[in-house]
Amino acid sequence: MTITGLLVTVITLYEGLIILRVIASWFAAPDSTHPAIDLLKRLTEPLLEPARRALPATGGVDLSPLVVLIGLELLKRVLT
Repeated sequence: MTITGLLVTVITLYEGLIILRVIASWFAAPDSTHPAIDLLKRLTEPLLEPARRALPATGGVDLSPLVVLIGLELLKRVLT
C-alpha cells in the first residue's frame, strides 16, 4: 500500500467517525458520559471545533460536521 492509499484510508475512517458522532448526537444527551461517545468526541473534536468557530451562528444547527466532511472529501480527491 502506498502512502497516498494509507492517507485515503485514514481519511475515510475519520469520515466514518464523524458520521458516527452525528448519529450518536441524535440519540445521546449532549452531556453524556458514555465512554464510546466520549471517545468519539475526543477523536473528532480537533477538526470540528475550528470549523465550528469559523462558521456563523445558524440558530442551534451545527454545520461543522458537514463542512469537515466536504473538506475531507476534497482532500481525498486531491490525493487520488
